[in-house]
Amino acid sequence: MKRIAFALLLAMATPPVFVDRIPAGYRDWRLISVAREEGSLDDVRAVLGNDVAIKTYRESKLPFPDGTVIARLAWNLVASEQDNRVFGRPQSFVAGTPKNGLQFMVKDSKKYASTGGWGFGQFNDGKMASDSVLKTCFPCHAAIKAHDLVFTHYAP
Repeated sequence: MKRIAFALLLAMATPPVFVDRIPAGYRDWRLISVAREEGSLDDVRAVLGNDVAIKTYRESKLPFPDGTVIARLAWNLVASEQDNRVFGRPQSFVAGTPKNGLQFMVKDSKKYASTGGWGFGQFNDGKMASDSVLKTCFPCHAAIKAHDLVFTHYAP
């Protein structure tokens, strides 16, 4: 009985491995960059950052400090029929429906020490993605350790 109680207490004291809440106000953050992903991701995305992230990007100082939060929003890329009629040919593409969930990286070197100081989160329709999805984040980001696990570079 004591072992079970201790195990429960330990489990409650262990911080979550993943970001479990959507950060408030992320839609008001500044734009870091935009990107077009092909292949299996096949989306167009905007990367936003809180004030800590933006300051770090602008000063080009790595590693990112604790408190940095980076958001990734993605959409299907679709032709703009309205714009293409005006241009007289297919050349305009815009963001369509949301795709690949809403993703976040939160820097907290103590809480997320086991994943390089970053917590990763993905939310689909406002609900946290499954552990199996979230467990793919760190191994992919670990490949760019020299840039503090962050793929996106600042687009001034």
